[in-house]
Amino acid sequence: MSGIVGMMSLNGQTVSLTSLIDMLHTIAHRGPDNTQHWLKRSVGLGHQMLFTTSESLLEILPLVAPSGTIVLTADARIDNREALYNELAFSDRPLEKIPDSEFILAAYNRWEIHCTTHLIGAFAFAIWDGQKQTLFCARDHFGVKPFYYHYDPEQAFLFASEIKALFIHDHVPQKLNLNRLGDYLALEMQDKTSTIYQDILRLPPAHSLLVTASGLKQWSYWSLDPYYELKLASDEDYVERFCEIFTEAVRCRLRSAFPVGSHLSGGLDSSSITCVARQLLTAMPEKILHTFSNIFDDVTECDERDYIHAVVEQGGLTDHYVHADQFGPLSDATEIWQYEDEAFLGPSHSYPWHLNRSAQQTGVRVVLDGLDGDTTISHGIARLTELAEAGNWLCFFEEIEGLSRNFNGAPQSLIKSYAYPILRTWGNAWKWQSLFKATQAIHRQFGVSRKYLWWEFGFKPALTSLKLKLRPKHLSKTTSKFALPDLVKPEFAEQINLTHRIHPETPTKLPIPAAREEHWQALNHGMLSYILEQLDRCAAAFSLEVRHPFMDKRLIEFCLALPAEQKLNHGWSRMILRRALTNSLPEAVQWRGGKADMKANFLHGLLVRDRQKFDDIMLNHLELLEPYINLNVLTDAYQRMMTDQKGRPGDDLIIWRSVILVLWLQHQEFSH
Repeated sequence: MSGIVGMMSLNGQTVSLTSLIDMLHTIAHRGPDNTQHWLKRSVGLGHQMLFTTSESLLEILPLVAPSGTIVLTADARIDNREALYNELAFSDRPLEKIPDSEFILAAYNRWEIHCTTHLIGAFAFAIWDGQKQTLFCARDHFGVKPFYYHYDPEQAFLFASEIKALFIHDHVPQKLNLNRLGDYLALEMQDKTSTIYQDILRLPPAHSLLVTASGLKQWSYWSLDPYYELKLASDEDYVERFCEIFTEAVRCRLRSAFPVGSHLSGGLDSSSITCVARQLLTAMPEKILHTFSNIFDDVTECDERDYIHAVVEQGGLTDHYVHADQFGPLSDATEIWQYEDEAFLGPSHSYPWHLNRSAQQTGVRVVLDGLDGDTTISHGIARLTELAEAGNWLCFFEEIEGLSRNFNGAPQSLIKSYAYPILRTWGNAWKWQSLFKATQAIHRQFGVSRKYLWWEFGFKPALTSLKLKLRPKHLSKTTSKFALPDLVKPEFAEQINLTHRIHPETPTKLPIPAAREEHWQALNHGMLSYILEQLDRCAAAFSLEVRHPFMDKRLIEFCLALPAEQKLNHGWSRMILRRALTNSLPEAVQWRGGKADMKANFLHGLLVRDRQKFDDIMLNHLELLEPYINLNVLTDAYQRMMTDQKGRPGDDLIIWRSVILVLWLQHQEFSH
């Protein structure tokens, strides 16, 4: 973890040293160990250093190449150091004496702007090439490290690890981006480029950017291949290969000159990382892994202590606990807004905030986090769609009965979600034989009326299809209408063309199996990098580096390529992870179905801990939202919550997005 800033003048003026230093001062919390800058006429680069690895103790950034013409600033951790050490033929020093930044610079010297294809890790960097008069910037494959920029061809190109550093410059506007605000209210954060501010952009994950006096060029240097499927001989072979890759994903993130911590919730993801990290650290008896866990004494339905203790009791850990029901989702808002630049998506931000505070107090500088094992491994539920499409009803029924048993669900809801859409497709296409076999199988297994199934998925689609064929041609065209979230004001939605933003006319549909399609879509969603950026700032506030083993490029490529039955099997989702960690995880964690629902603690925090602040916002400050939302939808949800503290499904998200948006807008007013 560190912080980077930079500027490139595009109007012939000399870069201001004062402005460069002010940018660095704004993000000083990201790197309290050292601050350095480099400036030469039209270009300035800056760096805030946080020492984490032993190699970083030797590091000086910005790094100037021996030629004096190439300069690098970077917030980076390079994970394929051994391979690069051999390929780039470092011979003057041993591997452990070479900082990560030198690998980036050497890669640029060898491959120039194509160097990113040779790097694995988490990185955001900028390289000034004085000979070519270019500024080359890049961001890692999934957006773990942030990179924001402002580009004005008449003024300058500016970049920073945090948005607030860009506002040091008077010519950078602090204007609300209404399109992004609409995305936020609709919970559709697909856009990986825009921010909540006009004219402030984020460099998307896996993208490079080249700035010259004549313009800016941006391109993707890597993307996930959705068509490749890995085929190994046996389950054991898949497990062995997964163990190798997952262990390496954890191992390379343990590199630290300081104590290492792990967020341990008791769930499958954080427990897997913690258990593998503990095994790896047994070879280094001088290093103890610290765990940081949320516990709940008052809201006991959220407490996961039994699972946490099952991991801790295996030994080799120093455990720390935060009483997470002693604060609410708004309790630390004033403090958090000093570091956060955009509104929170969900109400869980307080949990890592307090865990990170505890880690800092313990002397930890590197924290392992379990985000986002669900997406990386994939639950593989869309395998049910594949089984239904293939007419493999025996296996389909076995899987949904297993899922219902293991995760306390209802088979009927899975049939409605994964079988009925296929039946409807067959009915529309008049595939009577397939439809007949399916209705017979579903009737035999679950007693669903054959008459109902034939009417709903056979006769009704056929009648609809016939009516459309007989309809006069001038009436045949229909316009697709998508339901917008009730919270969003129709006039505002129309103003920003929100329907098109959240429902593009040509949605991506890949000619691949359903489970891999679902997996690929989840990994490519803009929500993932947005959450990673928020976790980055949440750690940076406490001068920590957060590391995400499940965001390892090698691991994600492997998991996406897995056959569907390695993800969902015998009613267990993420089966490959469960099998692979048989000798590491406590059995209670390995075969647990779901995880605690934190909604109860959210309501407790809002209605008990933060009640005064919550009521004040709802009763006195909603005028800030009037241009954007249907206030009656919000106030109705509020009244329902006050009545029974539960409300309808979705009320909690309606209220949360509105309340946190009020606080964010208030903060923006005060910050001007």
